[in-house]
Amino acid sequence: MVRFLEYFLIAGCIAVLLVFSHWIGQQAYSWMPVEATAEAQKVDYLFSFLVSVGAFVFLGLVGMMVYSVIFFRASPKDYSEGHPSRGDVRLEILWTVTPTLLVLWIAFQGFNIYQQLDITGLQQIVHLHTPLEEPAYAESSDNKPKPASETIRVFVKQWDWSFQYPNNLTSNELHLPVNLPTRLNMHAKDVLHSFYVPEFRLQQYIVPGRNIDIVLTPIRTGKYHLKDSLFSGTYFALMDANVYVESQEAYNQWLTQTAAQQPTATNQAVAEHTQTTKAWFKTSWYTVTPAQPSIITGERKVNNDT
Repeated sequence: MVRFLEYFLIAGCIAVLLVFSHWIGQQAYSWMPVEATAEAQKVDYLFSFLVSVGAFVFLGLVGMMVYSVIFFRASPKDYSEGHPSRGDVRLEILWTVTPTLLVLWIAFQGFNIYQQLDITGLQQIVHLHTPLEEPAYAESSDNKPKPASETIRVFVKQWDWSFQYPNNLTSNELHLPVNLPTRLNMHAKDVLHSFYVPEFRLQQYIVPGRNIDIVLTPIRTGKYHLKDSLFSGTYFALMDANVYVESQEAYNQWLTQTAAQQPTATNQAVAEHTQTTKAWFKTSWYTVTPAQPSIITGERKVNNDT
């Protein structure tokens, strides 16, 4: 009877830990920026799952330590050694099988999410068992692949982002239609760069000489900020661009209105580089001259450096 009560108490404690850990995992959703893409939902699910597992392990270990300190404290004059755990087959199986199954489960969840975040263009760099040469499609919330509605070419260089749309309009702003998969075909001119919008939960390295395709499905309208998450030199802090997720009507209207405007060019890195500054001493450090910005035009992409 006593042994049954002990097992019942242990099972009750485990149940409480599971419920509380799940609650902590659900709170993890609020620790991240808002979910602006369907892919962000998948990434946040994995993050919440890992937080729940970590909370269960942490609280379980701390609970056992506190329980041992309270109920199994040795007396001040007790210098005897504790009972060795060696030879207890059940305990050894428990602490071997349980972490193994947990790690395999986490690996399966992570691989499953990664497969749904389809990225192509790295077949010359990495070799996976899945055919990266096949077209990549972002998966909707119902896990059914949908073809990208259109392709936007992304060009990045020190220190400037530019985006070329299907109507040959080139802009330093990224506009995306909401609820429609869009393929981003990314190119780096000089060094490694990284496409990162926190609300999208997608960080993709852009490798010079490689065409990197990534498909995303925005689900929340608003204004976001694109950053280069790889240090790329002197004016790295200026490597940002505005990202707008809008309705299909607003997106088409922006394309039409911007194509009819006069060409404009802005690049804060160029302004910083040409600005005369006062310094206490001069150095011989080499600084890359910022590339001239791409000009917004509805006809063709114009670069002042080409």
